[in-house]
Amino acid sequence: MHAPATSALLENPFAKRRSHRETYEFIVRSVLRGATYLILFATAAIFLHIIVKGSPILFQAKAPFINVEFLTKLPETLHVLEDKQGHIYKTDPKGADAIKHQLGDNLRQEKTISYSGGGILGPIVGTFLLVLVCIVIALFLGISSAIYLSEYAKPGKFIEWVRLAILNLAGVPSVVFGLFGLGVFVLAAPVFTNTPLDRALLVIPLGFTQMSFQGWDTSVLSGAFTLAFVILPVIITASEECLRAVPMGFRETSLALGATRWQTIWRSVLPFAMPGILTSSILGIARAAGETAPIMFTAALAFKDKLPWQGEAGFGGVFTESVQALPYHIYTLAARIPQNEYSERAQYGSVFVFLVLVMTLATASVLLRRKLRAKYKW
Repeated sequence: MHAPATSALLENPFAKRRSHRETYEFIVRSVLRGATYLILFATAAIFLHIIVKGSPILFQAKAPFINVEFLTKLPETLHVLEDKQGHIYKTDPKGADAIKHQLGDNLRQEKTISYSGGGILGPIVGTFLLVLVCIVIALFLGISSAIYLSEYAKPGKFIEWVRLAILNLAGVPSVVFGLFGLGVFVLAAPVFTNTPLDRALLVIPLGFTQMSFQGWDTSVLSGAFTLAFVILPVIITASEECLRAVPMGFRETSLALGATRWQTIWRSVLPFAMPGILTSSILGIARAAGETAPIMFTAALAFKDKLPWQGEAGFGGVFTESVQALPYHIYTLAARIPQNEYSERAQYGSVFVFLVLVMTLATASVLLRRKLRAKYKW
């Protein structure tokens, strides 16, 4: 007798043959898995590239192991001087004059690279102020709108149109929000003043002062309100879903015990929805901190040699001052400055610090969400 074939020995006689539907499901599942792994790989590659290029700018081998000057100095023009022996001197504008006087005829060449010297304290402070004010405004307006839509609004065509408008607002390009902020907050927002500007659209006398619709100019307030409108759709939609997820029995029990509608929402609904609302705020923080187009029109400057509280108004005028911001600073370095090793250093250092700041804000929100979720279990 002939020995059976090897393939015949390996086959399982009880195995069910794969149907066409199962084969199709296997192919779809494999494609989706591959797409997921591709996204993870691309994300990891981006983060790794930023870490490799940017971490040496922030960290150093000697104590205190952090480049303190990069975090505590304002951006300034970098002067790079080279003598005839090939020695290179990197300094600020004040130090450049002293070195040129010292070298005299021994100076071979001098290069100036804008915004690539000093540090990024100004952009860090400006970004923090914009995000802080933006989140306060967006959370107040977003949660208030979500409570109305979820708890008070009666179902109907009008509310359906409102929800559709909110969803469509999420797809509007950020540059359109920038133009909206320019027209509404920079040029037309109301201001209480005794001396209205000539460009005021409308002036309403109030007796003791006047309300002049002349705008807030380019300032933290203008930029923060504009960013708040950018992230409002995400916060409203997510907050409404979180409020709806709270069981109806919580509301019925509270109302049966004699609580008012608002007491029920404040005590029995909102605390249990807050962990999910904070999740939406994390997404809002990340997007608000990274937007460039809206703040270009409303708040950000390419260069400013003072911090917001160092103006004439002091700390009282922090929110009415224009500021630098990390997204716009990075854009300026990448798009407006000739590319070289010195501008690249400032670029990747700024991007790395920006990434660390956003991750820190997101981590703080996640920890707060976990704390609230552990406190309010249902």
